[in-house]
Amino acid sequence: MNIPATLQYTKDHEWIKIEGTQATIGITDFAQGELGDIVYVDINTVGQQLDEHAVFGTVEAVKTVSDLFMPVKGKVVDVNKGLDAAPEKVNHDPYGDGWMIKVELSGTPANLLSADQYKELIGK
Repeated sequence: MNIPATLQYTKDHEWIKIEGTQATIGITDFAQGELGDIVYVDINTVGQQLDEHAVFGTVEAVKTVSDLFMPVKGKVVDVNKGLDAAPEKVNHDPYGDGWMIKVELSGTPANLLSADQYKELIGK
């Protein structure tokens, strides 16, 4: 299981890469594995200011639909349009081509986990 040390994580199984005042967000390798084959990603929050823990979209797998939660407070400025035609990118490359949104941060992120803390959370 891939859990890059360069990223931060949430208890809801999202990852976040912070670069200055912008962040890229997706779901973890663990989360995509638990969901199974992802068939649809629905994100309609571009341009919206969202609070930490707010739902920014959903991901649909063969057997379930799961909400996607904001790990930080910020404005959604971009969505990965490549997931419209190929949602399976989340399964194959969750930390690369499977990223979901980009956010302009509002304030300092809190309650994020290091890779080691996330490994402990999922028992790896």
